[in-house]
Amino acid sequence: MSDNASYLATQSLTVLVPVYNEEESLRQFVVEMNKYLELAPVATTVLFVNDGSTDGSLAILRDICRHDSRYEFVSLAQNRGLSTAIKAGIDHARGTLVGYIDSDIQTTPLDFVELLRFFPEYDMVTGIRAKRQDSAVKLLSSKIANNFRRLMINDGIVDTGCPLKILKTEYARRIPLFHGMHRFLGALVQLQGGQVKQLPVRHFPRFAGTAKYNLWNRLWKPLVDTFGYRWIRSRWKNYEIGEKHHQSAA
Repeated sequence: MSDNASYLATQSLTVLVPVYNEEESLRQFVVEMNKYLELAPVATTVLFVNDGSTDGSLAILRDICRHDSRYEFVSLAQNRGLSTAIKAGIDHARGTLVGYIDSDIQTTPLDFVELLRFFPEYDMVTGIRAKRQDSAVKLLSSKIANNFRRLMINDGIVDTGCPLKILKTEYARRIPLFHGMHRFLGALVQLQGGQVKQLPVRHFPRFAGTAKYNLWNRLWKPLVDTFGYRWIRSRWKNYEIGEKHHQSAA
């Protein structure tokens, strides 16, 4: 058995799926996720995080989870944004690995298989959307924001907005919650001394519904959030345990 296979045999993966008004795509998302679950090389649970949806998403999630024990959900009382939804998912994940994918099916869960091949050598593996199927405005705003972020923080992450990632839970737990945190997951793992691998993943047109971001939060907000990350980085501290002793339980 290879080092990768033996490692995955002892691990478990929680896949986080933030949901905000995605009633039109959730059923098809489960169809696509089931294709991965049928051949997953690691024990996997799917954790939906309902971010205060105002459509029928929550009712659909209840039904999905009622009929399949591989699916679970938590529901936020109010809409708090993608960063908060991801952090809530991390806080409730039980796996030793944490994955992330959007519910709009623009990336395929099947690519998790490729990402998993790089553990335990790397501490996070993140996708680069190849041949992106997005509008010209979205592509241009993403390119500007990504280039500015790399210039300002030099993290080397090519596609920080790619909604397909896996990281070790021990690193995920130490990520602080702040506005725009989801744009800096790779950089935050690197701050902890972790190694990040990037590889191309497939990208598809949106299955249904409408995008939740406009030009304002695709371009201006990422620029502002970059300065917030720089502030956090300037004050970040790591530590290592040199020795410890625990009293035996009575």
